[in-house]
Amino acid sequence: MDRVAGGGGRPAGSPLEVFGVFLKLGVSSFGGPIAHIGYFREEFVVRRRWLSEQTFVDLVALCQFLPGPASSQTGFSIGLIRAGYAGALAAWAGFTLPSAILLVLFAYGAGALSGSIGTGLLHGL
Repeated sequence: MDRVAGGGGRPAGSPLEVFGVFLKLGVSSFGGPIAHIGYFREEFVVRRRWLSEQTFVDLVALCQFLPGPASSQTGFSIGLIRAGYAGALAAWAGFTLPSAILLVLFAYGAGALSGSIGTGLLHGL
């Protein structure tokens, strides 16, 4: 199965490895859930070969069936498959924290946005 390297029953990667890859994706992946799933396929099926095409398709189908955001669940599941529970948490943190930090910083700075430029930026978001 894709979960383990060599079938020894242990995850194939480390949580730090998972965090680094998902952090890169979290900083550079824009778009909605469908775009994120596309980025995940390219990174984890094509480039890194952490999952087979069939495993990825099955995983996405399961995540779309469950309530909630399919792309977040898919990312969390890839981390779980790669590095266990700590990998799942690392995937979530790496992919979610960049946008969460940016939103908090923007919220703190929103009061400074005034005039037509600030109104335009706020309206654009």
